[in-house]
Amino acid sequence: MQTGIEIEPLEPLPEDWERALCVVAHPDDMEFGGAAAVARWTAQGKQVAYCMVTSGEAGIDGMAPDECRVVREAEQVESARIVGVPEVEFLHQPDGILEYGVPLRREIAAVVRRYRPEIVVTSNFRDTWGGVNLNQADHVATGRAVVDAVRDAGNRWIFTEQLVDGLEPWGGVRAVWAFGSPQATHAVDITDTFDLGVQSLEAHRAYIDGLGWEHWDGREFLEGFSRPVGQRMGVAFGAPFEVFPMGWGG
Repeated sequence: MQTGIEIEPLEPLPEDWERALCVVAHPDDMEFGGAAAVARWTAQGKQVAYCMVTSGEAGIDGMAPDECRVVREAEQVESARIVGVPEVEFLHQPDGILEYGVPLRREIAAVVRRYRPEIVVTSNFRDTWGGVNLNQADHVATGRAVVDAVRDAGNRWIFTEQLVDGLEPWGGVRAVWAFGSPQATHAVDITDTFDLGVQSLEAHRAYIDGLGWEHWDGREFLEGFSRPVGQRMGVAFGAPFEVFPMGWGG
């Protein structure tokens, strides 16, 4: 007789690539689940760049947006530095009221064409995180736009105004990986880089303080998130990803 709960394993993500672009809605999004994986990849010598669709300027109730934007961009640049990411681009779209559609796809497609990544990373854009609590609207809009913009970027006849000064279409993205998805089938072993992930999250101190999380512990939070994933990989800590293959037949 079988006893206990069977744990569904997660497949390791491939690491036979050199360039990745991470596109998320806000400063701090990467750090709530993806930064430790980035630290692993940059330690392997891979090139990773960050693109923030907004500057998170509506994220701190006690700080006016113009002031908040400056603070949160600086925190994100430092957070990226900790995990080995030298480039952070901000698209300065409106925080909190992002809309999925052609304008957002156009902005992201332009970034994909410039960075020419093999892998694009975004955050979970499913309706929930696996329970009943709804995902935040900006995350959903951004993730949906990322998947479509990656395909747009490879089509010469979409957003043709971008193709100037030698910029060419880019259809070389193999997959979009969404971290934190409740429908994840893959994961990354982040055991060796977990501490860097914690440091990267803690770099968002003004944001965390602004939320009023007086006794909140970033390490404890990330451990609670990463240990169950690691168990499904047979390691201490893991980061879960849903994989969306790009290209024909994907």
